[in-house]
Amino acid sequence: MEKTGQRRKPLIANARKRKIFSFSGSDFYDYNLVAVIVLLTCFGLIMLYSTSAYTAEIDYGDDMFYFKRQAFISLGCIVIALVVSRVDYHILAYFTTLLYGTAILLMLLVRTPLGVAANGARRWLKIGPIQFQPSEVAKIAVIVCLSYMIVKMGKQVRTLKACMVLGGMGGLLALIAYVGTENLSTAIIIFCITAGLIFIAHPDMKIFLLIALAVIVIAAVGVKILSITTSVGDDNVTFRMKRILVWLHPERYADNEGFQTLQALYAIGSGGLFGRGLGNSMQKLGKVPEAQNDMIFSIVCEELGIVGGAIVLLMFAYLLYRLFFIAQNAPDLFGSLLVSGIFIHISLQVILNVAVVLNLLPNTGVTLPFISYGGTSILFLMAEMGLALSVARQIRFQDSELLL
Repeated sequence: MEKTGQRRKPLIANARKRKIFSFSGSDFYDYNLVAVIVLLTCFGLIMLYSTSAYTAEIDYGDDMFYFKRQAFISLGCIVIALVVSRVDYHILAYFTTLLYGTAILLMLLVRTPLGVAANGARRWLKIGPIQFQPSEVAKIAVIVCLSYMIVKMGKQVRTLKACMVLGGMGGLLALIAYVGTENLSTAIIIFCITAGLIFIAHPDMKIFLLIALAVIVIAAVGVKILSITTSVGDDNVTFRMKRILVWLHPERYADNEGFQTLQALYAIGSGGLFGRGLGNSMQKLGKVPEAQNDMIFSIVCEELGIVGGAIVLLMFAYLLYRLFFIAQNAPDLFGSLLVSGIFIHISLQVILNVAVVLNLLPNTGVTLPFISYGGTSILFLMAEMGLALSVARQIRFQDSELLL
C-alpha cells in the first residue's frame, strides 16, 4: 500500500491561509488519471459516431448530429475538469448546506412546469436554454455532504445515531430522486453511495455485511414470488415489476418489452471474439432502440468483439485504480472520502450498465460513463474527475518518491 509522507490534517485547518486557486507546481499531479479520462472520452466519441450515425441521418439528416454535440460538450467539460483540479477542494466544506438544499430544490422543480418529459419519464429540468437532469447534482451532493458530515462527527460516526443521521441524509436525496424525478436507478446509486461511505467510515464491517446479506435474500425471495405469481400482461403489474419479469424471461416478451434486451444480446453474440469491425454493426440499424445511450456497450461488443469489450472494462478498471490510489494517499480524511464516493459512483454505473446489457440485472437506464451519449452525464462526471484531481494535487510524498 502506498504511503504519504505526513499524517492527515484536520478538515479546515488553516483554511484562511489556503488559496482557492493554485497554478503552482506540487509534489504530484495524476497525469495517469487525466490520460485514461481523455482516452475513455475519445473512445466514447468514436463509438458514439459509429453507433448513432444511421439514426442521426434518419432523424436529423446529419449523421454527425450526436457526435458533434457530444464532442463539443466533452471538450468543454475536460477544460472544466482541469480548472476544477486547480481549486482547493476544502472550499466545498463551506457550501455543503447550499449544495444539499440546491439538489433537493432542483429535483422538486421537475414536478413543476419547468420539468420536461423525455421517453415517457419526467426527469429533465429546463431553465432558459439549459436543459439538464437535476438528479446528477444529487449524486455530487451526497458525496460532498456525507464526506463533510463524517469528518465533523469524528469518532461519533461509530454510534447508531450518527449512522441513522447519515443514512437519513442520503436516503432523503434518494427518495426525492425516485419520487420527484421518477428515476429509480439514480435513487439506487445515491443510496449505495450513502451506504458505501458509512461502511468506509464505520469500523465494524459485520453489521453491514449482515444487512447486505439480508437485503439480498429478501430481494431474491421477492423476485421468485413475483415470477411465479404474475406476468407482464396482468393489470396489477407495475412498470417496475414488468422490468423484473422481462429480465427473468426476455424471450417470452420478445415482441414488446423484451425486444431491446434480446437485440442487445444478439449484438454481443454476433460480434464473437474479435467483432464484425468498427462501423459494421447490424443491430444499430434500428434493432437496438436508442443504442447510443445505455445500450452502447452491446454495439461495442458487436463491432469490436469480446476482446474490445474487455479492453473497455480494463480502461475502467485502471480509472478506478487511480481513484483508489488517490483516496489511499489523500492528505486528509475529507479528501479520501470525497474520492471514495466518486469511486463508488463510477464503479456502480459501470457495473449496472454492463450487467443490464448482459441481462444479469433488470433494465435500469443507467448510462456507461464517458461513452454513452448525454451532456448532463459527461458534465458532472468531469466535475467529479476534476475534484479527484484536486485531491491528488495535494498529495505529498516522502523524499519526493512517487509510487505509481
